Amino acid sequence: MYQSQGENSKIPEFQVLFNDHTSNDFNTLFKSFPENRRYYAAGVPGSFYSRIFPSASIHLVHSSYAIHWLSRVPKEVSDRHSPAWNKGRIHYLNASDEVVRAYKAQYVKDMECFLHARAQEIVCGGLMVLNYPGRPDGSRSFQAWANLAFQVLGLCLMDLVTKGVVSEEKVDSFNMPIYSMTPLELEAAVKQNGSFSIEMMTNLPDPLVDETLSVPQLLASQLRAGMEGMIKKHFGEEILDELFDLYRQKCEQDKLEFLAVLGHNFLVVLRRKAD
Repeated sequence: MYQSQGENSKIPEFQVLFNDHTSNDFNTLFKSFPENRRYYAAGVPGSFYSRIFPSASIHLVHSSYAIHWLSRVPKEVSDRHSPAWNKGRIHYLNASDEVVRAYKAQYVKDMECFLHARAQEIVCGGLMVLNYPGRPDGSRSFQAWANLAFQVLGLCLMDLVTKGVVSEEKVDSFNMPIYSMTPLELEAAVKQNGSFSIEMMTNLPDPLVDETLSVPQLLASQLRAGMEGMIKKHFGEEILDELFDLYRQKCEQDKLEFLAVLGHNFLVVLRRKAD
């Protein structure tokens, strides 16, 4: 830990490494840096479900609203010959038990890879700070905002199927690679890995606040910002405005249900144990 030795003491040099998939526009990220920043910066492309940094080279890892993304859609849910085929839905809320188990199994596998990779990269005593959207311990799947949001989005897509705007086959082959974990599920993954101690685990206030927009407008804008790229790639750009306007309308109808599940965001601090 750095401790100041007075006014003339030298501030340590910091290097900040930004990670995202190779498709990320790192140039836009670099252009947003302040000119007078007091740290060195670099971009590191690649999935964080595998190794991305040298061994014992990182002192602090911060992942913000990322670990709920799976490395991939569970292959079973897109296979029409599988009991877990998720026909007519784009996520696991209100789906069959086989679909739910497929998502849970993919989450367990991914979190094992994530923790194993970070354990090799973080120095002994180093910290990992994770904040993520999830659902409370003991809650049901519908009590996660993301799960409810994707159910409604799936209904909007099926409305577009009825209108003839998109094909049913397109919807059947589209699933969101996101899992809303509970704190106990994350705690179990950390204990299974064995390389980290849990220093803190707490609930965070919901960041969804913008007094210039109505709640339905805000919900639609937030979801579009995060999911537009995936939807555009699979269905095409021409459906975007109509789709998210439908989503806003459904949020108007179910506003109280959405408000009931906001605020389930969590902060976890892990410390790398000695080997």
